[in-house]
Amino acid sequence: MAQPDQLRLTGIRIEAAHGVYQHEKHSPQPFLIDVVVELRPRPAIDDLATTVDYSVLAGEIAAAATGDSVDLIETLAERVAATCLANDLIAAVEVTVHKPEAPLPVPVADVSVTITRRSPV
Repeated sequence: MAQPDQLRLTGIRIEAAHGVYQHEKHSPQPFLIDVVVELRPRPAIDDLATTVDYSVLAGEIAAAATGDSVDLIETLAERVAATCLANDLIAAVEVTVHKPEAPLPVPVADVSVTITRRSPV
């Protein structure tokens, strides 16, 4: 059985005010979002209407990620996953949210969380 087709968007850059600490809620900081979507089978024709328009998807992800503030990057990843799964052409999604400037007591290059969700259909 063939593996499903995948679409990958790497490093969607947003500025948003997410975090547990009060100062994070008032000072936007950078987030990077990586998404791998599993596409539903499609006819073998060269037509954008048969697949996910990654330009549209990237805009939807950015809009969802810059919406209301959340405390946890896990919650942000869930929001992004739900946005992707709202597209009927997407069967599953893996979302990684990176918070490279997370306030930590020691220097780190990155903090991230990865979740995988499937469409119930």
